[in-house]
Amino acid sequence: MYHTTVLLNEAVEALNIKPDGIYVDATFGGGGHSKLILEKLGTGGKLFGFDQDDAAEQNTPTDERFTFINHNFREIKHLLRFEGVKQVDGILADLGVSSFQFDTAERGFSYRFDADLDMRMNTSEKRTAADILNKTDAAGLQTIFGEYGEVRNARTLANAIVAARIHKPYRRISDALAVIEPQIIGPKMRYLSQVFQALRIEVNDEMGALKLLLQQSLEVLKPGGILSVITFHSLEDRIVKNFMKTGNSDGILQQDFFGNSTKYFNVITKKPIEPSEAEIKANARSRSAKLRIAQKIS
Repeated sequence: MYHTTVLLNEAVEALNIKPDGIYVDATFGGGGHSKLILEKLGTGGKLFGFDQDDAAEQNTPTDERFTFINHNFREIKHLLRFEGVKQVDGILADLGVSSFQFDTAERGFSYRFDADLDMRMNTSEKRTAADILNKTDAAGLQTIFGEYGEVRNARTLANAIVAARIHKPYRRISDALAVIEPQIIGPKMRYLSQVFQALRIEVNDEMGALKLLLQQSLEVLKPGGILSVITFHSLEDRIVKNFMKTGNSDGILQQDFFGNSTKYFNVITKKPIEPSEAEIKANARSRSAKLRIAQKIS
């Protein structure tokens, strides 16, 4: 199985799909959300699926209403216009990493396997997790581990990584684990997951890509269009929450000439929708998922 889709029905139902509407699945992956969207679309509808991972293309449906775009969603506005589309009725983004990526050893996403320290979602990009560990200074590594992984002893870990690479550069996951494991505090698997998550987010500039997607959604969505976003990290969730509320990722309310606050979205989810106990039991990786929904103001 490529991937078990998280919050499938909730995220798609939020789009209020029109039979002849135009929609974007910004994170196509295994195609779970796209499959359900296509089931709800009529013959005149259109769906664009974005994914920067070449492996995702093997999941594309044979359906003339569907177009696969093998690029990161950070270029959504430009790439949709290349397809002749200026605005759409809804955008869905599931920001989780696919099970396929985690479980494919040679991709280097998981500490469970020994492989090259890679973690690139787009394998045509040059910078890998090994490059981060070998070239980033201690202060930069501390920021990465602290902000993206919420690692409690981020400074100690960063210093240990920098000290060790003088004698042996990082190339394999085992090289990294040899230095990381002596620094572990708390549950081992949780700590390693936090460190590897932080590296993955940095390698793929996930926060930067998310901010670009959200900013462009203001132009790409039609008035009344729906933005449906599933996050798995507290920082991602904060960025999405702030954007839906204020139109920017910092959560700063904008004001017009007369001092009135500018609203770009009606926030539909005052509190995020989370997986049911049954879904978490069936798919443990869904436990940190949060769905936020907003409608662009006409």
